[in-house]
Amino acid sequence: MPGCIFAPYFPPEEPHKFANVHKIFGASNVTKLLNELLPHQREDAVNSLAYEAEARVRDPVYGCVGAISYLQRQVHRLQKELDAANADLVHYGLSTSTPSNVVDLVFQPQPLPQQPQQVNPVYRLPGASRGTGGSCGTFLPWNNGHNQQGGNM
Repeated sequence: MPGCIFAPYFPPEEPHKFANVHKIFGASNVTKLLNELLPHQREDAVNSLAYEAEARVRDPVYGCVGAISYLQRQVHRLQKELDAANADLVHYGLSTSTPSNVVDLVFQPQPLPQQPQQVNPVYRLPGASRGTGGSCGTFLPWNNGHNQQGGNM
């Protein structure tokens, strides 16, 4: 309808986008939110709401927090692997009597940006008894191409 505040942000080709946002947040709450924002802020707000709504539909307990926590653990694990590889490089460089500049070749990672408070929810691993451990979309590794009920997407 002309003048509908939702029309620019919820195209008719994506009915699930509005359905998820309406189910999780309620159309009246989203209307109030969009009316309080400046027009140039609305698209980002709708995209955030749609992402969180989809995450909540897939994982009602943790939503996006589950995805963030999973990725933080993955970064932590990879940092440990990188530290071990760097230690091996230093050890190898020192044990073979190569020039001291071998230490300069060791990768020095940049510090991560300030991270939000870490949340450690309980996850179900792929293949565990109930679902896939939560997800925020089909592109995330813990989704494994299955929905919470165990069927293919």
